[in-house]
Amino acid sequence: MKKVSFIIPCYRSEHTLSPVIAEIESTMETAGYPYEIILVNDGSPDHTYDTIKSLCANKTYVKGIDFSRNFGQHAAIMAGLRHGSGDYLVCLDDDGQTPADEAGKLLGKLEEGYDAVYAKYEHKRHSVFRNLGSKVNERMTRIMLGKPAHLYISSYFAVKRFVAEDMVKYENCYPYVIGLVLRATRNIANVPVCHREREKGNSGYTMKKLLGLWFNGFTAFSIKPLRFATVLGMVCAGIGFLYGIYTVVKRLLDPQVPMGFSAMMSAVVFFGGMIMVMLGLLGEYIGRIYISLNNSPQYVIREKRNV
Repeated sequence: MKKVSFIIPCYRSEHTLSPVIAEIESTMETAGYPYEIILVNDGSPDHTYDTIKSLCANKTYVKGIDFSRNFGQHAAIMAGLRHGSGDYLVCLDDDGQTPADEAGKLLGKLEEGYDAVYAKYEHKRHSVFRNLGSKVNERMTRIMLGKPAHLYISSYFAVKRFVAEDMVKYENCYPYVIGLVLRATRNIANVPVCHREREKGNSGYTMKKLLGLWFNGFTAFSIKPLRFATVLGMVCAGIGFLYGIYTVVKRLLDPQVPMGFSAMMSAVVFFGGMIMVMLGLLGEYIGRIYISLNNSPQYVIREKRNV
């Protein structure tokens, strides 16, 4: 039988983690797969790692990893992929909203021959803010990374071993999981699963973290923003050139027409703003290159249990 590695990034989940582990155990007893569970504590300020240590002490198939600080969900997934030994690797959330008892659906699709499988939710139980962020992320991955329009992306997914091995080759400090999956394969399927209500706590994603995640996606795996900036600059230059011709012709036809100060200022502000946007975008790319050249790590591990 194929071995399954469950990878769970953990943040503020001291009260929800044990039920998730129990559900995985109950599910795998009937599924018949040998398995392991890898819990990655992403610098939680509560007692999440104490819960992980307790689980590791009583269950040898549970592995614990403790980050020295908060590096983000995608960095935690990368750590789990590197420490997982399974033929199939399943990533799910620590809050119980992703149903571990439906992991068999994802594994079944892998058995059919797909390289990666994403859970698809008909009705997400996230807040309006999170749902809006998911829609923006979906549109961004479609435009910037070439994600197929029919493919639904979520945090509950499974990949085969060779996909995970290709993903962990990426060692730069800005990992973006869906970009790495799409880089490795396009043989990807969706399976419908139920998305549950959050029983305890709140989402760890803030607007700042979501914006950082989107920047990771389109600056680490796409040059389309630079191409867009080039096209936008050409368009703005064309508009300025045409407006200049219009001003000269108008002056020649009617010498009494005053040269408008307000028109000049609006043009200066408009084109100045475009230049600043483009320079900021270039600076973002250059800054990330600089940080990568300094070998900034994806994560730093303080401690491991059963690894």
